Amino acid sequence: MRTFSRRLLLISSTTVAGALAFGSALAEDLKLTIGYQTVVEPSKVSQADGLYEKALGATIDWRKFDSGADVVAAIASGAIDIGYVGSSPLAAAASRELPIETIFVVGLIGESEALVARNGSGITKIADLAGKKVAVPFVSTTHYSLLAALKHEGVDPKTVEILNLRPPEIAAAWERGDIDAAYVWDPALGQIRTSGEIIVDSAKVAEWGAPTFDAWIVRTDFAEQNPATVTGFVKVTGDAYADFLKAPDAWSTSSEQAAKIAKLTGAKVEDVPLLLKGYVFPSLADQASDKFLGGATVQAVTATSEFLREQGKIDAVLPDYGKYVSAKYVSEAAASN
Repeated sequence: MRTFSRRLLLISSTTVAGALAFGSALAEDLKLTIGYQTVVEPSKVSQADGLYEKALGATIDWRKFDSGADVVAAIASGAIDIGYVGSSPLAAAASRELPIETIFVVGLIGESEALVARNGSGITKIADLAGKKVAVPFVSTTHYSLLAALKHEGVDPKTVEILNLRPPEIAAAWERGDIDAAYVWDPALGQIRTSGEIIVDSAKVAEWGAPTFDAWIVRTDFAEQNPATVTGFVKVTGDAYADFLKAPDAWSTSSEQAAKIAKLTGAKVEDVPLLLKGYVFPSLADQASDKFLGGATVQAVTATSEFLREQGKIDAVLPDYGKYVSAKYVSEAAASN
């Protein structure tokens, strides 16, 4: 299991002289580094269009990561300021008391993550995974979902050969015939589905009592030094979600949005509308409510941490995860609409 440093190396940030109006350039020479993943979601359009740079008045170094565990490691080392993670790596990071805050819930994961068994592998149900090679990125939402599915079906994880592979490595291992099954997200999910069968997806695992979600997190020191920048980032992200939620059917295979998302993520453009439906995307107003950052997100992180401790993935569960979740920025962004 990947270990994360408890020390956070500080990165100097440009000081902003004078008060700046929200929505205008927040800092003349601000530079920030954002770690993103190739998940199909609405804000990829804003990223592709350069709207974050325009709104923040900043130079942004966008760095692609293959897993939330890698994002958390980069946050811990000070290599990035804002990062995209799943609920499992988020819970693991908070449990290790890394100085981070959750600032935006990307979406509740449903059919967009799934366990796929290779055709001819003899796997038709979760119980059939015993004695098989199953690949999953460790300390990811799919790892959490896989372990939860095994627990639900009464399968001892020790009877399954669970391999720690990143999504691109899963696709390559699948192509070589090295693995029997994998629990992963797109674009790797779309690649392996062509010669496999979905055994269970994260929507079903959520029904079994183990929901997962994706989120944006920020280094606490960066947020303290650049609060307007964080609010601006959240505002741009929330606006992208609003555009999608008001007319989701317009994001069709022939739309500009689908084309931009496909180019940025590597997903097939014809798969984008279906992949978007694989998530439940909360509006900016909902973000600050008890359903999300206002309450339920803390509960979800706590529950995930308890499960990870049961599985031996973390050493202890904190008494309170409240300081790792902040509704401040979504509230400020919503108030500016």
